[in-house]
Amino acid sequence: MMRETPSTESAPGTSPDGSDTVGGGRNSAWGGRFAAGPDALMLRINASIDFDRRLFREDIAGSVAHCRMLVAQRILTEADGKAILNGLDKILREIEDGRLEIDPAKEDIHMHVEARLRELIGAPAGRLHTARSRNDQVATDLRLWLRAAIDRQDEGLAALQAALVDQAERHAETVMPGFTHLQSAQPVTFGHHMLAYAEMIGRDRGRFADARRRLNECPLGAAALAGTSFPVDREMTARELGFARPMANSLDAVSDRDFVLEYLAAGAILAMHLSRLAEEVVIWSSAQFRFLNPGDAFTTGSSIMPQKRNPDAAELLRAKAGRVIGALNALLVVMKGLPLAYGKDMQEDKEPLFDAADTLETCIAVAAGIVGDLMPNADRLREAAGSGFATATDLADWLVRELGLPFREAHHVTGSLVRAAEERGCGLEDLPLEVFTGTDARIHDGVYQVLGIDNSVRSRTSLGGTAPDQVRRQAAQWRSRLEQDGEAP
Repeated sequence: MMRETPSTESAPGTSPDGSDTVGGGRNSAWGGRFAAGPDALMLRINASIDFDRRLFREDIAGSVAHCRMLVAQRILTEADGKAILNGLDKILREIEDGRLEIDPAKEDIHMHVEARLRELIGAPAGRLHTARSRNDQVATDLRLWLRAAIDRQDEGLAALQAALVDQAERHAETVMPGFTHLQSAQPVTFGHHMLAYAEMIGRDRGRFADARRRLNECPLGAAALAGTSFPVDREMTARELGFARPMANSLDAVSDRDFVLEYLAAGAILAMHLSRLAEEVVIWSSAQFRFLNPGDAFTTGSSIMPQKRNPDAAELLRAKAGRVIGALNALLVVMKGLPLAYGKDMQEDKEPLFDAADTLETCIAVAAGIVGDLMPNADRLREAAGSGFATATDLADWLVRELGLPFREAHHVTGSLVRAAEERGCGLEDLPLEVFTGTDARIHDGVYQVLGIDNSVRSRTSLGGTAPDQVRRQAAQWRSRLEQDGEAP
């Protein structure tokens, strides 16, 4: 993004306007309070340019809005405002073209932009910082960046949901075992299973949308912590940057990082959901399960075992949840003991945020690719769905519904019939009628209408159930929601 230059931390030098030196004298960001420059180690620990450089667009956008407001309020002259705006536009193009040189002594992206503006237009550059602090500046930049990141991410999540809905529609009748305790429980359909993840991702999108609404307030005008004596128009600045409103309290404006924490918390839940999906793909692709026929796009081979097809993408998706959860924990620990208002500790908000956002963006795209590439082994799924007496609950429900047995009694009768089927080495649907009547004389041949995996699945017609017609209905509802501008419910 930007061209690196060799570090000049220990080499004395003067900026073009003579206002600061590097490594051996005054620093323009700190002003006349200091007679000597910082130690090289201080520069190393203090500088954030290596990671906050990605905020350049937001930093320049914030400066443009601030400059226009200052001119509108007659705090800056129109001539100075025009020079500043032209200079900022030139700097934006330079950075986008990779032509801005990075100097670690300038600490952060804000100082790089300010220093370059001074080189371009001279004295008017120094007036841009009127009624503004780096405290409210960086808080604004980060809110702008995260707002855009959430919008990009939501598009990816909508694509993931669409891939899940595609599979649900395609496999509304593909029977598979449903599990509890990773033990065969009741038959479901593959489409129904996919829609469970569509629901999870829908909640994730809702959490991110809520976080976006709350972060969409503008800190500019809070200055360092107490506001400013200049007659600024904070409503104008907020409008210029697309915020809903200015933040109401200047202390809170510069010290709040709830919006980052909330994003990371939602991100951690999303990463957990993606990890659960990935875990199932890993298990189902194994030779022991054979539920999925692995494709080529998201698997790799072995360096020594030619027969292997490893679900590496799913394994990495599963592992990367730890990075996002770790980012949340890291920032919680940073923030938990900070008094109001700003502390340099808060500089540590960006690296975990950027890493988590980058990780999530990649993981969302990979998850959508994996889901789209899934090839269920229908024969094996059907075979597994019929094992473990998965229709036992259907039998118990029939005994309650048709014969009026209390459920606990029906549970006992069903358990006896399961034992009889085990002894015969067959399924419940294969037991002769005399075995049923020998256990309870009230049972009649209507019992066979609920036995067998297809009958079981078709009977689950309750709202949200696994019956194929319900799956198609749910998939259609999701399709409609996604077609309405990709919005989450």
